[in-house]
Amino acid sequence: MKTFAEYQMEARKTSSYDPDLKITYATMGLVGEAGELANKVKKLLRGDDNRDELLDGVKAEMGDVLWYLSALADDIGIPLSDVAAENIAKIRDRQARGKIKGGGDYR
Repeated sequence: MKTFAEYQMEARKTSSYDPDLKITYATMGLVGEAGELANKVKKLLRGDDNRDELLDGVKAEMGDVLWYLSALADDIGIPLSDVAAENIAKIRDRQARGKIKGGGDYR
């Protein structure tokens, strides 16, 4: 997979949820998968013995997060590549202004 556009198109082909649940289903899936990802990272941080297995699990959960993020973007008509590009522009701007650390959306 080389581009977000290609990923989003392929992910769309595997979507099978009710169109009446657009946005809600993808958002709930995203939140659920992010929780599963956090749980795997937590286990890495505490030093569980099965590190390689956990790293494989982290990678898999990251893929699930990406799928639901792609589905949500698709549901609301936003190219995933636009999300990625705008996010990098925002982070670069914060970095240039010395505002990477801290809180708030508009720092």
